[in-house]
Amino acid sequence: MNFRFTFFNIILGFVVGLSHAQHLSHIIPQTYVAHKTSETMVIDGLANEESWSKARWTQDFIDIEGDVIPTYKTNVKMLWDDTHFYILANIKEPHVWGTLKQRDTVIFYNNDFEVFIDPDGDTHNYYELEINALNTVWDLFIGKPYREPNNIVLNDWTLTALKSAISIDGTLNKSNDIDQGWLLEIAIPFKALRTGRRHNNVPYNTYWRVNFSRVNWDFDLKNGSYSRKKDNFGKFLPEYNWVWSPTGVINMHLPELWGYVFFSTQEIGANETFEIPIDEKIKWKLYDLYRAQKGYYHKHHKWANSLQELNLSSIKVNNRPLNPVFEIHSYGYTISIRSPFTEDLLIIDEEGKFKKR
Repeated sequence: MNFRFTFFNIILGFVVGLSHAQHLSHIIPQTYVAHKTSETMVIDGLANEESWSKARWTQDFIDIEGDVIPTYKTNVKMLWDDTHFYILANIKEPHVWGTLKQRDTVIFYNNDFEVFIDPDGDTHNYYELEINALNTVWDLFIGKPYREPNNIVLNDWTLTALKSAISIDGTLNKSNDIDQGWLLEIAIPFKALRTGRRHNNVPYNTYWRVNFSRVNWDFDLKNGSYSRKKDNFGKFLPEYNWVWSPTGVINMHLPELWGYVFFSTQEIGANETFEIPIDEKIKWKLYDLYRAQKGYYHKHHKWANSLQELNLSSIKVNNRPLNPVFEIHSYGYTISIRSPFTEDLLIIDEEGKFKKR
């Protein structure tokens, strides 16, 4: 999801800070253990490999705001090897249709499946991939979330050597029958996500922040052709947004709320779980403060210098008090917290960029 948020994100920083901070603070991201495969993966949309049969599905997707069960089911499996991140999406749908055939068009104007990846978890410089039932791709590099001014979106960025394939349980663009859905298989090369030629970004036994979204539209049929449905005033009805890890608001571009994918070297099918590191919970608190700062600035036209100015008496993780340090600069601010668990220094700035030292 991208340009649909042009106006929404102008006000998102204020709205989130003023209205949703408490709600968002209660969101616990989903987790998934992706196991390493030694099998040669053929990207054909059929998923016949034994590795796929052993991998587990995610739980069913939920509405992006987290409180509505979607009309149709969506589930994902994930694997990896030394070169690729593999994703398998099972998308249930009684009418599989698509019209957009040109790469880098606004694919979410069709029903689509979307992938969001932030490898280092700083919420900046992340990747978005959208694919419709025609296997048409839109890939983007996003410098910082839309909530921030002067954000950079590279629509002409290409996810080099991407592989994707689709199989349809039914008939594409045929309105006189009922389909079961479509299966989308994706292979994302780690090399395409490197920040430099010598950057070794293969995530052995570590985690990335990842999320998945499915956009679905009510449709009209005219002479057997599908199109997005309009209301009586000629305006398109809003889309449905069904996701793996809900963000609490209709906006996927909140990377701090995405899920955690742990890339395990253990055998596929191993009964392995991933526990979110304790310092990540401190990071969530920093983003609560960041959202509160947005709201404070909107009201007072300056940044707060303390918890008290933000009307917060204290913050804790696992009953351990945290002591945030506010540093206000001419260009913005930083808030830092020394972790009582690891002694690492966790920092957030006025653009929501996270650092650890």
